[in-house]
Amino acid sequence: MMKHLLFSLPLAGLISGAGVVFAGPALAADCSAVGQQVADSQGGTLARATSVVQNGKEVCVVVVLVPGKDGERPRRVEVAVPAN
Repeated sequence: MMKHLLFSLPLAGLISGAGVVFAGPALAADCSAVGQQVADSQGGTLARATSVVQNGKEVCVVVVLVPGKDGERPRRVEVAVPAN
């Protein structure tokens, strides 16, 4: 089973009943850049960077695959980062 790590904002908050709205293409491009920075800092590969608006705030949800140790599968690291 792959480990799931969350940093910054809890993902449950992004999916909560408060409502999630997907942001526009300009924010998506910014999230890609943010996602690449997160991937570089984690020593992994960017798998996904999604922009969402939660409670009126822009948030980037980034998924990074970090190489496993001793031949293990890569770890999936999920990070929620404020877009601003």
